[in-house]
Amino acid sequence: MTRVFAIMAFLAAVALVGLTYYLTTANSGSDQFAECRASQVAGGSAQIGGPFTLVSETGETVTDEEVIDKPSLIYFGYTFCPDVCSIDAARNAVAVDILGERGLDVKPIFISIDPERDTPEVMADYTDILHPAMIGLTGSKDQVKAASTAYRTFFQRRETGDEFYLMDHSTFSYLTMPNEGFVEFFRRDAMPEEMADRIGCFMAAA
Repeated sequence: MTRVFAIMAFLAAVALVGLTYYLTTANSGSDQFAECRASQVAGGSAQIGGPFTLVSETGETVTDEEVIDKPSLIYFGYTFCPDVCSIDAARNAVAVDILGERGLDVKPIFISIDPERDTPEVMADYTDILHPAMIGLTGSKDQVKAASTAYRTFFQRRETGDEFYLMDHSTFSYLTMPNEGFVEFFRRDAMPEEMADRIGCFMAAA
């Protein structure tokens, strides 16, 4: 009887290994970017991103299809942010430069969550300082809210009763590609070199 149980256990182990191998290969086969991903989104990457209409730093109304015409690194912030936004956006700019040195063209995008103060002119001045290729986007409150909702970002104004208010907001950066949509997000602790490596992996696999 012991021998029978041993054989059954062995067969069960073989079956489990086979099932694990099947699931692994099946999942990697269905996700062309599996080897590049370092983050997971509940429900899959299709849950993040989508259409938006905003106003560019030159004052033109633009859609997501017009803006995301190449792999793009998107950040939601505001120009009056005392520290976090400029640090994150500068980090993204460095990652874009590293990619440029590798022959890879990625567009840095800064979307304002504070359209009341972030006019197209303010956005143009801000992005020009950070990176010559960075695109600044603003818009009406409804337009900004719709873009934020599409990317599942959070922002909220701290009411101070004057024009010197701050904004609470999420701080992820989103890699979005023209034919793939959103594919990856980066946390604040991601370093430029690491970001460039992962973005390069996605671009090679696309």
